[in-house]
Amino acid sequence: MARKKTITKDQILNAAYEVVANEGFSKFTARNIATQMKCSTQPIYLEFKNMDDLKEELFEKIHQYLANEVFPVAHTGNTIVDLALNYIHFAKNESKLYRALYLEEYGGGKRMQEFSYNYFSTAVKQDPDYEKLNDTEINSLHMGTWIVATGIAALMTSGIIHPSDEQIERLMLEAIEQILERDTPIDIDN
Repeated sequence: MARKKTITKDQILNAAYEVVANEGFSKFTARNIATQMKCSTQPIYLEFKNMDDLKEELFEKIHQYLANEVFPVAHTGNTIVDLALNYIHFAKNESKLYRALYLEEYGGGKRMQEFSYNYFSTAVKQDPDYEKLNDTEINSLHMGTWIVATGIAALMTSGIIHPSDEQIERLMLEAIEQILERDTPIDIDN
C-alpha cells in the first residue's frame, strides 16, 4: 500500500523560502531545507526534479510576493519614488532576504535585476508622467534610481543613516530629474 504523501510541494517551497530568507542562498541545500521541515530529503526529490527545479519555483514564489505585496504599495503617487520606497522598505524589513536576492553573487543577481527591470518598466510605462519616455530613457531611469535606492538601502540596513520617507522621496526626485536631463544614457551593464 502506498504511503500517503504527507509533505506537499508548498511546504517544501515555504521551507526553502525560510532557509533563504534567514541564511541566504549559500545554505540553499536539500539537507538544510529538509532540516527546516524536520524530515529527510526524500520528499524534496519526490516533488522536484532537482534543486535547480526547486530554485526556479522558489524564484517564481518570491517574484509573485514582490509583485503583489511589496512593490505596488502607493506612498507619494509618483510611480518611481514609490517603487524606490518599497524596495528600500523591503531591504530594511527583510534585510536577510533582500541581501540574498539582490546582493549575493549566487543569489538572484542577474535574475532579480531582470525581474525588477521588467516590473519597473511596465509600471513606468503606465504612468502618464513617464509614458512618453523611450526604452533607453526608461533603462537609464531604472539603472540610476536603482543605484541610488540600493545605496540608501545599504546604508540604512547598516544603521549608518536614518532618512525619513520624505527625505528619501526628495533624493529620488532629484535623481530622476538629473537622469532625465542627461543627454547620454547610463549603461554600466557591460
